Amino acid sequence: MAQVSLDIMERNNLTHEDLDWFVPHQANIRIIDAAVARAGVAPEKVMINIERYGNTSAGTIPLCLWEWERNLRKGDNIILTAFGAGFSWGSVYLKWGYDGNK
Repeated sequence: MAQVSLDIMERNNLTHEDLDWFVPHQANIRIIDAAVARAGVAPEKVMINIERYGNTSAGTIPLCLWEWERNLRKGDNIILTAFGAGFSWGSVYLKWGYDGNK
């Protein structure tokens, strides 16, 4: 997850300072911590909720976005990153489209 996130940041000319939020798949905290450390993302920019819900499979990233929505602001730069069964992984860069006031 870390390398593909760095790759997508590079392709979009994003620095670590440009990144507002990093949203990793919530498989387990050890994997999240390793990805965050390897990607060099500041811990305060990482959405983590695995301690409340566990691994909700394909729902981990949407659940994070829903739970943290009130912290999101229009124009925030967000990296979503995940891995799945077998040898699959991916990352996407998006710019948040509205102020997340619940």
